[in-house]
Amino acid sequence: MHPSSAKILDLLTAAGLHSQVRTLADSARTAAEAAAALDCEVGAIASSLVFLADGEPILVLTSGSHRVDTDLLARQIGARAITRADAARVREATGQPIGGVAPVGHPAPVTTYIDVELKKHGELWAAAGTPHSVFEIAYDDLRRIANATEVTVEEHA
Repeated sequence: MHPSSAKILDLLTAAGLHSQVRTLADSARTAAEAAAALDCEVGAIASSLVFLADGEPILVLTSGSHRVDTDLLARQIGARAITRADAARVREATGQPIGGVAPVGHPAPVTTYIDVELKKHGELWAAAGTPHSVFEIAYDDLRRIANATEVTVEEHA
């Protein structure tokens, strides 16, 4: 197991969870790739996306079937502007590469938000520190271990 994935597994165990880290043969860099590899709905993939809110990194745990509406998110969290972080800022904030960012295990705490739409799925899958590793987790456990605040990331018609 990759050291980053082993660290995530240790954090899950320390949080009292019985999740297992799975290493996939194919990349799970995107939600669609992860869903195909896991034979689950794209919406059950808890994507960890790093943005900059007024220049400060934030982590948004969103359903793989959603696109984050940054204007909507900014209004909810009181930010003037939210932009997507580049690969260097993602690595700096999380210690992990784009496509493998886990909801936990970062060098320092990152303010985290969670898409309430993830509640619709009983079983969620999140990256475990590499683009080839994932773990299964329930919504309430994910919100708790990530210390995440609930938000809506996409308006519904």
